[in-house]
Amino acid sequence: MNMDLKSNEPFWLLKNGLIESYPSLKADGECDVLIIGGGITGSLIAHQMLEDGYSTILIDKREVCNGSTSATTSMLQYEIDVPLFELIEQIGEKGAVESYKACSKAIDTIDELAKKIKSDAGFKRKKSLYFAAKKKDVDWLKKEFVARKLAGFEVKWLEPDEIFEKFGFEKTYGGIVSKQGASIDAFKFAHELLEYNVKKGLQVFDKTEMKSVKSGRDYNLVSTVNGPTIKAKKIIYCVGYESKNMIKEHFVMLKSTYAVVSEIDHDKFKNITGTLVWNTDDPYIYMRTTDDRRLLIGGGDEDFYDAEKRDSLLNTKEKSILKSLKKIKPDYEFYTDFVWAGTFGETKDGLPYIGEHKKFKNSYFVLGFGGNGITFSVAGMEMVSLFMQNKKHPLTKYFKFGR
Repeated sequence: MNMDLKSNEPFWLLKNGLIESYPSLKADGECDVLIIGGGITGSLIAHQMLEDGYSTILIDKREVCNGSTSATTSMLQYEIDVPLFELIEQIGEKGAVESYKACSKAIDTIDELAKKIKSDAGFKRKKSLYFAAKKKDVDWLKKEFVARKLAGFEVKWLEPDEIFEKFGFEKTYGGIVSKQGASIDAFKFAHELLEYNVKKGLQVFDKTEMKSVKSGRDYNLVSTVNGPTIKAKKIIYCVGYESKNMIKEHFVMLKSTYAVVSEIDHDKFKNITGTLVWNTDDPYIYMRTTDDRRLLIGGGDEDFYDAEKRDSLLNTKEKSILKSLKKIKPDYEFYTDFVWAGTFGETKDGLPYIGEHKKFKNSYFVLGFGGNGITFSVAGMEMVSLFMQNKKHPLTKYFKFGR
C-alpha cells in the first residue's frame, strides 16, 4: 500500500516554504535515545529528551515535518473524538476524565513551550464551539455538557438564537462553548522545536530510513537504508499511522480527511477568529481561522484505501464541505485558495496508543491518533520521560496496546 500522506500540497507547506533541511545520516552514530519520525510528535518528544539530559538522535525517512504534520488543521482541543459521557461508559470515569484533562493541560503546555522557544507559529488561545447539526443530537449533546461540567471543565450551553447572535451561524440546534482551546501552525512549530533543540545538541537526519533493528540486552542497533547504523539504549517510535505497517494486530483504522482554505478576508470571519468550531455531524465538519486571516474548514472523513482514491475525491469533498458551510452561513461567499487531503488514524475509543509493545524491545511508541493527535503527543512527553526512568504514568493503562 502506498502511504503517500497528503496531496495537492497542503496550505502549511506553501505558506512556510522550505524552512530547514537536514542532512541524511552518513556515519554510524550512538545515543541514549533514537527518535524515529520527525513530525510534531517526534519534535515534542525530542524536546523532552533534551530537557531530561539524554543524548538524542532523530531520523525521518522523508524531509522532517513532511508527513501528517504538514496536512494537519492544528486545532488544539481538549475534546476527544469520543464524547466524554461515552468514554466514561467505555473505560470508566477515572480514565475518561483523566484523558480529557491531559488534553486540556497539553494546550497550556504548548502555550508555555511556545513562549519558551519564542515561537512565531501563531499560537492563539481560542474558545471552542461544538454545535448540534441535527435536532436528534441535542439530547446527547446536553448529556455531554453535563458530563463536562461535572468533570470541572469551563463550559456553557448556548441555545440556537444565542449561537446566531454570537457567531452568526444559522440552523444549529444549540451547542457547548468551551473556554479551553487554541490553534497553531503545527508545521512551523515542529520546525522551531527542532531548531531550538539542535542548538542544545539534538542531532537530526532526514531522508534516513530505518531498515532493521537488532536488540541487545540494554540497547538496539538500528540499520538504515543508506547503510550507517545507530546504537541506541532506547528507541521512541513517533511514526503516526505508519505504525500500521510495523505492528501486526489491528489497532487503528485509517481515515482520509479533507480541508479547504479560503482567500484572505479581514472582515468576513471576524466573529469566529477567537473560536474553533465543529459539529455533531458524522463525519463532522470543523473550522478555524488562520493567523493570516483565512478560514480553514475540514471534514468529509472517510475510510482510507489508497492515496490515489483519496486524492481523486478532492473536488467532490470540497463541494460537500462548502455545502455544509452554506447551511449555517448562507451569506458567506467562500473563495477557495487551497484544498488538500490528509490521512489519519482513528481508534475504537478515540484514545492514542502510547506505550511499550511486547514485540519491540527497549522501545516505546507515541502514536497520537484521532482528531487531537497533537495534544495526545504532548501528554506523551511526560509519559516517555517516566518510561526512561522505569516509572509508570497514570494514563499508561488507558493508552496501552492490547487494551
